[in-house]
Amino acid sequence: MTKRSLYDLYMAAAAAVREHDATCTTCSPTARCATGRRLFGELVRFQDDYLAQQKTKRA
Repeated sequence: MTKRSLYDLYMAAAAAVREHDATCTTCSPTARCATGRRLFGELVRFQDDYLAQQKTKRA
């Protein structure tokens, strides 16, 4: 089994948020349902980690 890169995890999280937003009837730009909050939180965490990794690589 191949380990997924941080970039792959970040992109998968972004896709999951987009998919959820397209189908959820309770999420809006200003409020999210429990699942939407969880997915968005994961996206933010992966994005922060990925950007920190990139900053370290470029330093």
